[in-house]
Amino acid sequence: MKDRKLIALNQKYYKFIPVIGLLLAASLFLPFINIKEEGLSVSFFAILIKAMQNTGLFQDNVMLGILVLLVLAASVLAFVSSLLAIFLRKKGAVIFSVLVYIFCSLSVMVVLFTITRSVNASGLINVKFLIKYLGTGYWALFFLSFAGLTVSLLTAKISPGYIVLVLMSVIWLIPILWVILISFREEGGSYTSYFFPKKLTFNNYIVLLTDSSRFPYLRWYGNTLFVAVCSCALTTLIVLSTAYTLSRLRFKGRKTFMNILLILGMFPGFMSMIAVYYILKGLGITQSLIALILVYSGGAALSYYIAKGFFDTIPKALDEAAYIDGATNWYIFTRIIIPLSKPIIIYTLLISFMSPWADYIFASVIMGDNYENYTLALGLHLMLTKQNIDTWYTRFAAGAVLVSIPTAILFISLQKYYTASVAGSVKG
Repeated sequence: MKDRKLIALNQKYYKFIPVIGLLLAASLFLPFINIKEEGLSVSFFAILIKAMQNTGLFQDNVMLGILVLLVLAASVLAFVSSLLAIFLRKKGAVIFSVLVYIFCSLSVMVVLFTITRSVNASGLINVKFLIKYLGTGYWALFFLSFAGLTVSLLTAKISPGYIVLVLMSVIWLIPILWVILISFREEGGSYTSYFFPKKLTFNNYIVLLTDSSRFPYLRWYGNTLFVAVCSCALTTLIVLSTAYTLSRLRFKGRKTFMNILLILGMFPGFMSMIAVYYILKGLGITQSLIALILVYSGGAALSYYIAKGFFDTIPKALDEAAYIDGATNWYIFTRIIIPLSKPIIIYTLLISFMSPWADYIFASVIMGDNYENYTLALGLHLMLTKQNIDTWYTRFAAGAVLVSIPTAILFISLQKYYTASVAGSVKG
């Protein structure tokens, strides 16, 4: 008989939540580190007892202390989620389990990627620590964390596809978190043996935005924004116009023209890089922002096929009705087709903005040594040269974080248009 408290959940998987949580907590007593060559086999519980007896053990190695706290917190939270699943027996307990096992999955991944450097930097063992020295205690914790997340999501009746996406997002978020942490790191240098900074500071951002004597970051930011916005506007206009023409109009050689554009679009743009450079040099506009705008928007028509496929789905009866009322092609395109095409317009805007915003190849060839007209991709690359990387690496990370802000705002603010329905617009 089904439990009425769990009627909104998949009760077939609910019983596994407390079992996995208890097993995960019990893994603390299994060998966490196992080095056969040294005859060393120690559980996480023994490590925790040693840390409590010697409070100064982790003062010189903060990262190792953070790893211990992460494993302890993951185990305690998993144990608490098991108790809630046993005694509370409500949907809230399952939601709590999902959050707990997301934390556990993140924790075991952080441990996996940082424990070798942390242990080797601590000098606690006489041999070089390797991943293979992690014992059954850690691997039980690792697999039970992901198993608990999977079971919790299935219990909450979340699609298995979302389970895969959540697991991938956990892994995907780690390098993003790492870059953000580096941008706030007070310690200089490009290499550290720990994941979390010992001290945090805003100075990297302050120096990056205020000190333009060596790297004029704000100027580069303005150059990139200007090029991206202008290229975005031109590219969107060209793509939509080309797509509408090939979708709605019929003329001699139309299919041949479409095939030529499709074939040319299969070749990467940088294959024409040298030829483009000499054309720009002949026009006398190399090392200028105008040259970049022309390069990024010049081949826009080659990407017509996605927009054309979208325009093909809009009923042609709308065009015919407008023709009867005396409308021109331009009127139909601007007053009928464009208002019904928000999803493809947003898609085209985002793609045409992203390309010049992140491009390095064309910008490096066209700009050469014109330092003042550099874009962000070129400028940030300069910070990673041999003579600059030790001083500017953390500021490079701060610059990378600032670079991602416009694209993040664009995607967050415009994502709702992706699901817009053409059929709904026609009915409206």
